[in-house]
Amino acid sequence: MRDIIFYEDKNYQGRRYECDSDCSDFHSYLSHCNSIRVESGTWVVYERPNYLGYQYILTRGEYPEHQRWMGLNDRVSSCKMIHFASEAPYKIQLYVKGDFAGQAFEASEDCPSVLEKFHLREVHSCKVLGGWWVFFEHPNYKGRQYLLGKGEYHRPVDWGAVCPTVQSFRRLTE
Repeated sequence: MRDIIFYEDKNYQGRRYECDSDCSDFHSYLSHCNSIRVESGTWVVYERPNYLGYQYILTRGEYPEHQRWMGLNDRVSSCKMIHFASEAPYKIQLYVKGDFAGQAFEASEDCPSVLEKFHLREVHSCKVLGGWWVFFEHPNYKGRQYLLGKGEYHRPVDWGAVCPTVQSFRRLTE
């Protein structure tokens, strides 16, 4: 049994590509992807090869069409499995300026609205002190997604964003 299966057509039809580990480029096997089955694990699926472009976080389940995983189009070309490790408790620090400058805010729980909770419209840098987190472009966990593991992110491009808009975030758990 494989961990994740990509299908060219909706409802698990057409050519397919199966993965049980990270894959930096499978677009030569599938020209487009309209459905996905995640049989086990949690995965980050990327729009472009080499883990670039839009990111989609997928947990075990069935996604019969690309809108079900919040896909902006039918292109995915690479994927990584997320490896959860027992480590420090979930904690993240958000900064209003790049390179950890300006006012800082700390969180250890999900946040459906950064504007309501912290009165911020943008996050310019952050430190993940524990756990895996997902930033979302819009409130209530909608829009573009960005996965952040433990580490320092000096500017939005470090987590894969082109702008500092972060309107919600949540912990990613198994």
